[in-house]
Amino acid sequence: MIRKPNHMQIEERTQMRGGQGTVRIQHAFKPEEFAACCRLCATLTLPPGASIGRHEHLNEDEVYLVLSGQGLLDDGTSSTRIGPGDAVLTGRGAAHAVLNDGTEPLQIFAVILSCP
Repeated sequence: MIRKPNHMQIEERTQMRGGQGTVRIQHAFKPEEFAACCRLCATLTLPPGASIGRHEHLNEDEVYLVLSGQGLLDDGTSSTRIGPGDAVLTGRGAAHAVLNDGTEPLQIFAVILSCP
């Protein structure tokens, strides 16, 4: 299946997971389109100053692939600068938060795989 950007559903979430600002979510595919247990497959765009608040991933794994921009990823024990090409895996009950502390939008492709 191929889906062109102009056919992807877009939503905006204000204060996502208790974060700051508004995050734009462009869904590449919806969960019901997968045979596997996938909860999210989307590009997240965080404008400067926006963040996704700290949240846990119980019985699921989330993969981030940074497409553009810069930011800080907080895994609960440290903050690490992330940028284009960086991949992040969070799961097994771990938590994370992300902040765009840069001057341009931070774009992340995110996939959340859930375990039954």
